[in-house]
Amino acid sequence: MLSFRPSRVFAVTLLAALLGALLPVHAAHAENRTVQGGRLDWGIKASFQSYITGPIAGGSWRLTGGAATVGGSLFRFHSATGSYDPATGALRSGFTGGVHFLGHQKPGGGHELDLRVSNPTVRISGGRGAVHVDMVSKARGSGKVTTYQQVAFASLDLSGVDMRGGGSPVSLSGVPATLTAQGATAFAGYYTAGTPLDPVSLSVDVTAPAAKPTARPDPSAGADGKKDDKDARAEGAFHDAAVDWGVRRTFREYVTGSIAQGEWTLSGGAQDGGALFRFAGGKGAYDARKQTLDAAFAGSVRFTGKDLDLTLAGVRVRVEKGRGSLLADVTGGGKTERAVPLVTFEARDFAPKDGLARLTEAPATLTEGGSKAFGSLYRAGTEMDPVSLAVAVDDAAELPALPDLGSAPTPSASAAPAAQKPSPNPTEQADGTQKAASSSSTGTYAALAAALLALVAAVVWAALRRRRATAPASPPAAADPRPAAGDES
Repeated sequence: MLSFRPSRVFAVTLLAALLGALLPVHAAHAENRTVQGGRLDWGIKASFQSYITGPIAGGSWRLTGGAATVGGSLFRFHSATGSYDPATGALRSGFTGGVHFLGHQKPGGGHELDLRVSNPTVRISGGRGAVHVDMVSKARGSGKVTTYQQVAFASLDLSGVDMRGGGSPVSLSGVPATLTAQGATAFAGYYTAGTPLDPVSLSVDVTAPAAKPTARPDPSAGADGKKDDKDARAEGAFHDAAVDWGVRRTFREYVTGSIAQGEWTLSGGAQDGGALFRFAGGKGAYDARKQTLDAAFAGSVRFTGKDLDLTLAGVRVRVEKGRGSLLADVTGGGKTERAVPLVTFEARDFAPKDGLARLTEAPATLTEGGSKAFGSLYRAGTEMDPVSLAVAVDDAAELPALPDLGSAPTPSASAAPAAQKPSPNPTEQADGTQKAASSSSTGTYAALAAALLALVAAVVWAALRRRRATAPASPPAAADPRPAAGDES
């Protein structure tokens, strides 16, 4: 039977203790995570955008579902939900928002080119990835309209990307994408399978699954579980309300672009949803039977830049007879005009459902007063960003959530792909942007384990050298049959 020297016992004990301390941390880190919040930046195909708005198609595109634009030709989809497994690197993340492309208008109305792309979902597993989307497309020639639910639209090239061991946020940048056969069909045949699409970038927040909340009694309920009547609200009053409006996408791009070189700032409780501004804290009166509303909202937005200083505050919304108007106090040019009607919008169905009266992306048109407020930059009748309105007539009803863009990507959130050469900052390319990669700490554990093994080997080697130095010139008859340290193969 082989025997262990004290030095070897120490080494084995040290290794077991250190690895024992390490493994629980790694196991906890590898626990399955929930994706909650984040953004996907993807232009789908920039040349297609140019074609749509060019002289041949003579069309346009508009954003839906709270999608935004970023940079020159990227669409930003928001509010990521899904799951992430750090142990395998599997990711499923669905995003909200869409784009509606229109082109080749027909003389009698309608368009030959009519495509809607929305709700992209990124799925990554086993080193392979794809982007699935909802689509509604009109076939070329026949005009047949087909609806697709989460069609596998684009394949992702994840060469050199290790998705395992990620923290939060998990980020990918500039991932090459290619149109699939299913995607080509859904794209109404405008491109063939294998066509390169715009690269995909995303950043999502991941958290450990939250414990299920314990049900708590409703403090407003009586002994029988029913709410007391004393909490009933007066006729016409409501619990809460908010209005969402982005003014106009091209105006926001003008403000932050090379001409105005400006920005906008929010105050008084107004919130920025990426593609829209939310004015909350609505107070006023709502008549469910007549579907009328007169409400004032908190918050203001100020646009500043070269030759530009415009503030919208005191936002008010009025709805009556199926039509609505959004008013605001407008400050510009050193003077303020009160309650200026800026846009009108449709409000045909404004009855409460489940305690919430709601309009979602109602088309809005600029008024004469609105045209003057914007310095005649747009003529009256111009289509502006749609208006979304929500009024909670029941205490239990919750207002729709704002787009959730998650945490901003950080350099520490990504690790360089294995094929990338080392650099002072391995998460950056030459232009300073993030290379396609996921946040990863797998390499950290591997390096630490290797260091521990090297330490143990050094302890054993030193002990053996000391033993050899004090051993007799010839080995004893019952020599240890194991090879000496350094002779193992």
